[in-house]
Amino acid sequence: MTEIPEDHPRYESLLTRHRIEEGVEKGITSKQGLIAQGRGEAFDYLLGERTTESAAEAERAAAAKLLLADHAVLSVNGNVAALVPGETVELAEAVGADIEVNLFNRTEARMQAIADHLHEHGAADVKGLAADALIPGIDHERAKVDEDGIYDADVVVVPLEDGDRAEALAEMGKTELVIDLNPMSRSAQTATIPIVDNVIRAVPNMTEYARELQNTSREELEAIVAEFDREEALEAAERAIRQGDLD
Repeated sequence: MTEIPEDHPRYESLLTRHRIEEGVEKGITSKQGLIAQGRGEAFDYLLGERTTESAAEAERAAAAKLLLADHAVLSVNGNVAALVPGETVELAEAVGADIEVNLFNRTEARMQAIADHLHEHGAADVKGLAADALIPGIDHERAKVDEDGIYDADVVVVPLEDGDRAEALAEMGKTELVIDLNPMSRSAQTATIPIVDNVIRAVPNMTEYARELQNTSREELEAIVAEFDREEALEAAERAIRQGDLD
């Protein structure tokens, strides 16, 4: 990887691109993931590459919901594995969630590579390889899930754009916490708690909030979730994108 000086004005963006490139080289990220990364980066640029106030509120509400869950699962695709593997493990540990690999461009080699990558970053157990259950209403590889993982979960973190699966999981009655830089995507529009932020900021933020809320009463956690206004969060994100100051 070309060394990027930390004082480069696009340091974080260039570093993220290189992580995705490395993910492709390692067999973790699909080539289509490069395109998805570019699309997300464009929205992030319009947001000012920052966590907005509404996104921070969503991340706090998401952390509270994860702490309230009976069985939470963090879904991981190739881009997430390349960008925030250790951070995903930390979030799972902070909220007692399972981690499950779920891919559109699924091959056994990629599934195993991502599972191994997550293990290398501290994951004790990674689900998704059994694929002994199917999400109803999906006709492609994303339908394959573990029965004791996403299929059984009451709360699922769905990072990055994944519209059809988000809709199918909603039909199953799952509570979905969606991380998506596009507030107008089907994923964000379907989410119980849409988090319009870059995954490299959102996941660590959720972990920080979860640790802060660790000893909070169930009633207080429920109040945090109830006070979150998903419609206002989506509208605020769209306003930030359309009217934001790019300076």
